[in-house]
Formats: sequence, structure tokens, C-alpha cells
Amino acid sequence: MTGTVDTDLHPGVDVVCLGESMVTFLPSLPGRLADVPSFARTIGGAESNVACALAAAGHTVTWVSRVGADGFGDHLVDAIAAYGVDTSGVRRDPDRPTGIYFRTATDRATDAHEVAYYRAGSAASAMAPGSLSYDDLWAGRVLHVSGITAALSDDCLALMRELTTRAPGRPLLSFDVNHRPGLWRDGSGARVLLELARGADLVFVGEDEAAEAWGLHGGDAIRAALPEPATLVVKRGSAGATVYERGAAGAGATVDGGANGGVGSGPDGGANGGVGSGPDGGADTVTSVPALRVDVVAPVGAGDAFAAGFLSATLRGLPAAARLRHGHLMAAATLTVPGDLGAPPSRADADRLVDLDDAAWGTLRLGPGWTAATEQEVRTP
Repeated sequence: MTGTVDTDLHPGVDVVCLGESMVTFLPSLPGRLADVPSFARTIGGAESNVACALAAAGHTVTWVSRVGADGFGDHLVDAIAAYGVDTSGVRRDPDRPTGIYFRTATDRATDAHEVAYYRAGSAASAMAPGSLSYDDLWAGRVLHVSGITAALSDDCLALMRELTTRAPGRPLLSFDVNHRPGLWRDGSGARVLLELARGADLVFVGEDEAAEAWGLHGGDAIRAALPEPATLVVKRGSAGATVYERGAAGAGATVDGGANGGVGSGPDGGANGGVGSGPDGGADTVTSVPALRVDVVAPVGAGDAFAAGFLSATLRGLPAAARLRHGHLMAAATLTVPGDLGAPPSRADADRLVDLDDAAWGTLRLGPGWTAATEQEVRTP
């Protein structure tokens, strides 16, 4: 399987997303969890976030999971379905509860950030090989999963190992590493996530999590450790993102953030360079796109939104730089709202912004409410 989507094998659903979603409680005020007087109920889960964003962007999406036969499970299924996601692949568990969590309003990267998970023994942790139908899992052009599922239980890990084993007829497998050290009680997470990523066709990983989990610094080092996926997307935070693609036209070249290609530079202003090679010796095309300037409200869910934007553009057959720009725009939609999910821009508005030249792209600044703005109101030159 290459990094492109096979429309002949899976002509119906665009994307199937597999993973746990939880009812999320957002604080009414900043401060410690001990001091917050009340919380607003919403939903959160890496894979369901991707599903909802893709559905809101006009794609056909199915979410496959397990939830409890309880009120929180009802809320999750109803809320995710309200985005236009097909939830017929969700199983109800009469014996295990739906997971929930509480978090503070502060940035996850700061010491002040608190998250209290109540997911041990959840319905989703009972997902296992044989418990889910491959008619559901392989129904789409893309199957999107993340490393979080593998950390939930031994059964979930066995399922993830099965899904990341290459097999005839498997749809393009998209894997977001999502390293969460707190979920891996035995310290095996880094090794397991690298193993799973090697079985995927498309991998998303942040530079920061690759450094923390694997001791790898920079996109070229990450690619050297992950030569198997046809497409590797390295998220570089405020510096932007880089995609390594094996077998793409012009393989062995480095291109810039312009949606139509060109000669590019890295975050230090020098040549981005670094030509990778896969296990068959094929060279990579390496494309980098700088991040947008965003007035951030909350950072949670931005990585999931980026993956959704990139996948959306992949399904449309757009070039690498355009896929990265769509990822940045979808991330900006989530960064400018307090919850895990932001309303994406219309496809027409997103395409208009993606088509800007490099100079105009670099001047964009997006704040709360930007996706609802008219073409004249979004700040472009």
C-alpha cells in the first residue's frame, strides 16, 4: 500500500476511525481542579475528534468503538452522530462504563495543567481481536487509528497489532502516534508505538513526542527510524510541519510551503534537505510548510484537527504542500475554540487560503471566530 488512497478497493465510506471517545468536562474557570466550581460537558477522543472534523468538512465517516450502556454512552453516540458521523459500528457494553475525564483550562504543556481520567476498565478498553467486525473496520478508503488505543489494555494492544499487520485488501492505514506516557504503566509505550507505526501507511508524529519517546531529534532522524510508512508527517509545533513521501513525483527533492511547490527552506532559514529512503531504497520527496499565526484559546485537539485536514486533502488527491496547509487550517479552527472540536472553514474558503502564495500565507493571522468570517473579513493581503 502506498501513501495514496485506493478508491477501487473501498469505494463507499471515506474514512473509518477506531478508538475510545470520552465525555469531557471543561472547567468554568481557570485554576486547579480542586478549585473549579463547575464544568461544562462535551466530548473528546483523538479518533472521534478526527471523525467529527472530517464529517464537518463534508466526508463520509464511520466511528467504530465501544461505549457503556449508560447515559454518558448515549450522549457520546448522539453528539458524534450530530456531526454527521455514522455510529452504527459502535457497540454497547452492559458491564463496563463509558470513560470520562476532567481537565483544567491551562495548556497541556505546562506544569499547571491537570487531567483526571476515569477510564480504567471502560467499555472501550474491552476492544479486542474478534470483538469488532472487519466489515466495519475495512469499509473505508482510510482506516485511522492512534497509539492511545494500544495503551488502554492488553486486548486493545492485540487489536492494534493485528490492524497494523500488512494484509491484502487493507485500506490505507493512518496512524497518529499520540504518545501519552501516563497511559503506559509498564514503560513499554515508546517501543510499542514505534513497532505499530512501522506497520502503517501514513504516520503522524510530533517532533516533541518523538524526542520524548524515542530520543530522536528532527524530521530526518525520525524518518530514518521509520522508513516503512509511505508517508510520514512530522509536526513541528509553531515551526510548521514536514511530510516525507516515498514514491512521489520528484522523489529525492525538497520543496517548500507553497501549495504549488518550489525551492524551500527549513525553520532556520537554511535548506531543509535531508532525503530519506525506504526499505526498498526509494528516495523521499520532503515538503515543509510553516505554521500559521494563531490567537490560541486552547491547544487541546489541535493535533487531531491537523490530521483531519491532512486526510481530507489526501482524499481529494491534493499535492503535499496543500495537504499540509489544510492540516494547519483545520488545526487553527480548533486552536481558536475552548473545546476539542472547532467548526472547520468551508471548503471554498479553505481552498482559497491554501492557494495563497508564500508571502500571503505568512501574513495570515487567525483568531476566534475566523471560520465564520466572510471572505473579506479573514485577514489576507
